[in-house]
Amino acid sequence: MLEMESDILDRLDLQLLSALEVDARASFSRIASVLGVSDQTIARRYRRLCAEGGLRVVAVRDGYVLGQDQWMLRIRCAPDGALAIAEALAKRPDTSWIGLASGGTEVLCVTRPRHPGDHDDLLLGKLPRTPSVVEIRAQQLLHRFYGGAAGWISKFGALTDEQIAALRPAFEAVPGPPRLEPEDEPLLAVLQRDGRASYPRLQRATGRSESSLKRRLALLRASGAVYLDTEYQTEILGHPVAAILWITAAPAALHSVGEALARHEETAWVSATAGPSNLVVTALARSTAGLYAYLSGPLGQLEGVQHVETTPFLRRVKQLTYPVPR
Repeated sequence: MLEMESDILDRLDLQLLSALEVDARASFSRIASVLGVSDQTIARRYRRLCAEGGLRVVAVRDGYVLGQDQWMLRIRCAPDGALAIAEALAKRPDTSWIGLASGGTEVLCVTRPRHPGDHDDLLLGKLPRTPSVVEIRAQQLLHRFYGGAAGWISKFGALTDEQIAALRPAFEAVPGPPRLEPEDEPLLAVLQRDGRASYPRLQRATGRSESSLKRRLALLRASGAVYLDTEYQTEILGHPVAAILWITAAPAALHSVGEALARHEETAWVSATAGPSNLVVTALARSTAGLYAYLSGPLGQLEGVQHVETTPFLRRVKQLTYPVPR
C-alpha cells in the first residue's frame, strides 16, 4: 500500500481526496459525516487543496464505454517548438494528459476525437503542416486496465471499506447501451469545467429543471458514459516523478500483464495499445531512484514482459480539461 510523504497534506487531506474519488459530487456534509469531522473543516480543506494542490473536479466522457476512438500521440519536435505545440494542443477540447518529455523534444498527448473526421483533421491536417514537427507516432488505445473512474489515490488505502460504501453513490441499473444525447452538451459543458457545479448553476446553463438534471446526470454516471474525475498535482502527495512506459508483452501474456500492472502501486493508468508496443502505462514515483526501483523490481520481474521503453515527463502542460497553471 502506498504511503504519503508530504509537507503540505495530512491524513485528513488524503481521506478527502480519496472521498472525492469515490463520489466527486458528494456534499461536504456527507463527506464530513463519513470522516468524522465538521462541514466547515472539509470545506476549508477542499479550498486549500484547490489553491495549493491544483485540485479540480471535472466530468469526463468515457471513450472506452462510449466506443469512441482514443489515441496516444508521440510528437517529436524541434526543441524550440515543443512547448508551443503542447500549449496549442492543450487548447483543444479533445486532448488530455499533455506533457513534454525526452528533454523537451517530444510531446505526449491523449486525444479523444468527438466527431468523425476530427482525428484525420489533427493527424493528417494540422500537425503534419506544423514546421516544428519532425515525426508523429499515433497508437490507438484498445483496452483500459486501470484508470478512468478508478483513481490512483485509492491505492493509498486512506478509507475503510465501510467509509467507501457510505460514500459510493447508489445508481439504478440502466437499460440499453450507454449514449450521449445532443441535449446533454450544455450540461457537460459546465461539468467539464466544474464537476461540482451546483444544480442552480446547471439550471441556468441548460434551462432544465433540477429534478430533470438530477435524473439525467445520475443516468449518465450509472451507465458509465460520463464519470467524475479529480486532477491534482502528484507532487503534493510526495510523488513528483512521472513517466510513460511503453511496454511490449508477449501476445499470450498481454491480458495477464495488463491486469498485473493495474495492481502495481506505482501505476496510475494502464492501457493496451496498437503500435510498436502493446501496453502504455503512466507510472508515478517519489524520485528517479524510486522509478528505477520499480523498473528493475516489480515491472522487471513481471513474467511476459519482453521490452520496456521509459519516457520521463519533463513537464506537464495539461491534465484532464484545462491547462495546468504555471
